[in-house]
Amino acid sequence: MKLTKRLSKLILLVILVQTLFFPLFSSASTKEDFDSLNSSIQSEAVILIESSTGKVIYSKNGEERNYPASTTKILAAIIAIENCSLDEMATVSEYAVTSIPSGYTNANIQVGESLSIRDLLYALMLASANEAAVIIGEHISGSYEEFVNLMNEKAIEIGCTNSHFMNGNGIHDDNHYTTAHDLAKIAQYCMKNETFRQIVATTSYTLPATKLYPYNDRTFKNTNSLIIVNNNDVENNYYYPYAIGIKTGFTTPAGNCLVAAANNNGLEFISVVLGSPDKNTRYVDAINMFNFAFNNYSFMKLQAKSNSITTINIENGTNDTKSLDLLINSDVNVLANLDNRNSTIEPKINLKENLSAPISKGDVVGTVTYDLDGLSYTADLIASHDVEEKNNSLFTLFLKIVAVLVLILIVAGLLIKRKFKMDKIKYKRTRHLNNNNNRNRSLYK
Repeated sequence: MKLTKRLSKLILLVILVQTLFFPLFSSASTKEDFDSLNSSIQSEAVILIESSTGKVIYSKNGEERNYPASTTKILAAIIAIENCSLDEMATVSEYAVTSIPSGYTNANIQVGESLSIRDLLYALMLASANEAAVIIGEHISGSYEEFVNLMNEKAIEIGCTNSHFMNGNGIHDDNHYTTAHDLAKIAQYCMKNETFRQIVATTSYTLPATKLYPYNDRTFKNTNSLIIVNNNDVENNYYYPYAIGIKTGFTTPAGNCLVAAANNNGLEFISVVLGSPDKNTRYVDAINMFNFAFNNYSFMKLQAKSNSITTINIENGTNDTKSLDLLINSDVNVLANLDNRNSTIEPKINLKENLSAPISKGDVVGTVTYDLDGLSYTADLIASHDVEEKNNSLFTLFLKIVAVLVLILIVAGLLIKRKFKMDKIKYKRTRHLNNNNNRNRSLYK
């Protein structure tokens, strides 16, 4: 039995050494590396995504329901960060301490103590203190049950489609489940928050002494071995130099679990490991996935800001301005692997409807989209220069002449009508005078 255990440890150690010291950027194709990764994964369900896009790089049973154990605390933590000041003080209720079943991790927090949300978050995420989740939940929502409702609402908001939480700490419940993909989405969301990133990357933390616990001995190390260089001056075989967090978990029904993130020169991946047979395997599986990703994927600048994508003619523009270059308004960086890095990617251009002059330099006139490996990358297209409206065409000149002629005719007609009217009045006056003169002559006779 002891020999079998030693042999298992030796095999794991060999795998880990190969994993850590196998040179990055191997010459093998992505397909070959993928097959190798696929054969190495031992955990029940895993997934690997790129952090900025959410692109799934690798998945094994990633959509199947599993128990998350203490990786549940990731969701509880982000809710606390978004709803509280870190300096807020929370008072520990009796329920928060006594509701934790025997055998589950705690941070020796005392009933009646007042601790800051900051202290509680570090206890939650580093020591995996189960009572910390209850204290935070009661502080935020008034009752733990309402906090759990808030967690389920938040999970849906993030985009989880197959998760249901019964508590904030991962204490086992048959109705408390998630998937590797849902957990990856939660972690992706959380890692956009700088406070969260700082907490999960911290290696150790000490709770302050209080009136009810006047000692400074509540120091805990992060349970995530990927970010621990050594344990008690003994080199840690599972330290991964690019790792930046996030959270471990374990219950007997869930097995060993790990949500981890790694960043190499800005390229960031998130892995989720659920149902691993032991602690060591969860780290080996995560490291293998990370190495596969860093060996095979990188961001490639497909287009640089201000590049001309195409040239179009604006029909009602003047001859010297109607030819318009469409410039991209931002860099377009695409996530490419070894097999598609040299692919020709045709742009899809979508212009605004009824595009016509006048157009000003810098105006957004449409969008350009590049599709690669299931992802779409879109940027705005802007005008390279002013396009003036054409206003001296023969047709326009003809219309102007016609308008002037019509105006002249109208004015002339009015003048003729006025002259005719005046002549008629003059005639009537002359006739009237003549009649009066004739009458006067008759009287003198």
